Amino acid sequence: SFRIPGLKIQTCVIKVKKIACRSLKGRGVNSGLRVVYAYYKEEQKIVFVEIYHKSEKGNEDRERIEKNFK
Repeated sequence: SFRIPGLKIQTCVIKVKKIACRSLKGRGVNSGLRVVYAYYKEEQKIVFVEIYHKSEKGNEDRERIEKNFK
């Protein structure tokens, strides 16, 4: 997982790429799933942003992230 670079916001937004999924058998952590969340360190709070499969959507919705998080 890593902080998404190049966003024009101060909120820490993380993308997780290595996710195992039982319904996608035989793929292990290379399932192609992506989870994006915002992390508020001082509040110890995580806010879910989106989940998607890389074959259906190339990247996270940066416009939505920048609109909803500051």
